[in-house]
Amino acid sequence: MTQHLNAVALVVPDYDQAIEYYCGVLGFDLVEDAPLTPQKRWVLIRPRGSNGTSILLAQASNDAERQCIGNQTGGRVFLFLQTDDFDGDYQKYSDNGVDFIETPRNEPYGKVCKFRDCFGNSWDLLERSKSV
Repeated sequence: MTQHLNAVALVVPDYDQAIEYYCGVLGFDLVEDAPLTPQKRWVLIRPRGSNGTSILLAQASNDAERQCIGNQTGGRVFLFLQTDDFDGDYQKYSDNGVDFIETPRNEPYGKVCKFRDCFGNSWDLLERSKSV
């Protein structure tokens, strides 16, 4: 038996605003956008060039869900965006107005820098070191 994570849900306030940010600012691909009901859509995105796990954009539908937007992990880094061109992506994202909340640093596992998306979620931009 083989298993893998197909998607991770990310609660957002609005589908179109989220697509604009993740696909426009971060350069992700819109994999699927299918209506399910008049209020609900199946929206999958993933980093350009990736064929792995997608992010399911889940529009908040009640107060409890809206309260979790930007803080789904209690303030910890939620998503780890791995790249093979840290410096290029860091510069492109900086030029696009991404909110980096620290300066890039080198760790034993690679080069990393924390940023916040437009909804307040913490991400790591990461280029793994060749020795890991």
